[in-house]
Amino acid sequence: MTTSVSRADSVIIFEHVRLGFDEGDILRNLSFSVARGETLALLGETGSGKTLALKLAAGLLQPSSGRVRVLGSDVSSMAEDDLLTFRRQIGFVFQEGALFDSLTVGDNVAYRLREDALPEEEIEPRVREALRFVELEEAVEKLPSELSGGMRRRVSIARALVSHPPVVLYDSPTAGLDPVTSQTIITLLLRLRDLQGVTSILATHRLQDVFALANYRFDPAASRVIPLATPGQAASPNGFPPTRFLVLRDGVVYFEGDQQAVLASPDPYLKRFLL
Repeated sequence: MTTSVSRADSVIIFEHVRLGFDEGDILRNLSFSVARGETLALLGETGSGKTLALKLAAGLLQPSSGRVRVLGSDVSSMAEDDLLTFRRQIGFVFQEGALFDSLTVGDNVAYRLREDALPEEEIEPRVREALRFVELEEAVEKLPSELSGGMRRRVSIARALVSHPPVVLYDSPTAGLDPVTSQTIITLLLRLRDLQGVTSILATHRLQDVFALANYRFDPAASRVIPLATPGQAASPNGFPPTRFLVLRDGVVYFEGDQQAVLASPDPYLKRFLL
């Protein structure tokens, strides 16, 4: 079952993308799109190309063939100088956080802003705003080594959103975390989606994380996560598109559909993710 969004409404578009290395092609003919404000869940076994797809969307890799368009720009043919400007519009949350061990939390979050030569008087309030969003403002002077794994992941999210990007890419943000800490991370993703309307791709092995995004929303009035009136569907007044599932296998899209289609499918490969 497929439920592709209209290309006219898409913020991210992959068209027949192939990516190969010496050992052969990893992505063979990858085509999909992501609508404005949508969260696309990218699932697949280790080595299926999930992280590579995120790096292609961020302009960190270029495809061997095919085209990647993000925010109206053809990222697959962009010059390096233009890519540096483009990447300021993309937030990337790496699987292991990828923080600089020698920098404080505040300096880690401020890193991109200083690279962009923002005045220092603008940087501190932006950093504190981002850390407040992930509920870590009190950790601004700490080093990453003083934080738990979940806190480091939250700092990574703060660093990704400090420049207010319209697109955020998450590479297994809950990997290796305990269930309570994972739920904290998912709550942050819900807040970003529902309060800031970001377009995002979530690469993950954890189907429970995707179900949480599909079945809940962040209620700003109550300042908490609440269930959707209709599970798996968009909820007014937020107006975000329903969370969509895209499963990769052997370098291509194996399945694309909504939560109900995933649960109803008898396909044994899909059922691996439900166990």
